[in-house]
Amino acid sequence: MKKYILDLTVTAVERPHERYVLLKLTDKNAPLPDMVPGQFAQIRVDGSPTTFLRRPISIHFVDVEKNEIWFLVQLVGDGTRQLGKLHVGDQLNVVFPLGNGFTLPIVPCTPSSAERILLVGGGVGAAPLLYAGAWLSKLGYRPTFLIGARSKGDLLQLPLFEQYGEVYVTTEDASYGEKGFVTQHSLLQREKFTRIATCGPKPMMVSVARYARQVGIPCEVSLENKMACGVGACLCCVEDTAEHGHVCVCTEGPVFNINDLKWQI
Repeated sequence: MKKYILDLTVTAVERPHERYVLLKLTDKNAPLPDMVPGQFAQIRVDGSPTTFLRRPISIHFVDVEKNEIWFLVQLVGDGTRQLGKLHVGDQLNVVFPLGNGFTLPIVPCTPSSAERILLVGGGVGAAPLLYAGAWLSKLGYRPTFLIGARSKGDLLQLPLFEQYGEVYVTTEDASYGEKGFVTQHSLLQREKFTRIATCGPKPMMVSVARYARQVGIPCEVSLENKMACGVGACLCCVEDTAEHGHVCVCTEGPVFNINDLKWQI
């Protein structure tokens, strides 16, 4: 898929949480390029004297009608905090779409092709699953979201996810949904799924992968290895795979089938 380096214009800056900012961007000159769920962008950070490299951010959502791309940014360092200072009308230089996305249906759902797809997210890792849910919904599928967080206050944008599928939640402190981790949710004992896609903290993804392997469900994970260039040049994000040795997550992933990874699952 062709990559672009574009100066995009900020159309909205929203604060769904004190530690997150939702940036909505558009290209005023042309339609945005095609993107698939699970891909990401490398965003240049201007105005931060301590930030020299672009920041990799998952594509959160694509609004074709408004010609917008959304990024949910967790404010964890100088670079992301600088992004949080943007205003409507500002310009942001973005390299995208990068990497390979989730393996999702590309034709409309029919009775013979109907699948039960489970999308599992934790923390900011749930971000790319919104676009995945919208993609599936447009084709007539009704995905199931399973989202985990430490507490109710850490849950983000549940009403948006509910537009595209059934949403189930776990919190570690039992402040919302079921108590525990995502793999402990009763949903997994009473429902059967044909495919799983997950993104979030590595321990969560390892746990989801272990569950998928035990029950024999195909599963893909979106890795969040540290990246600098996004194009396979710096070798910062390498992951050891079962058949191909060390590969760059930014070019060969970030989405991998669990059978391709050397995780101890």
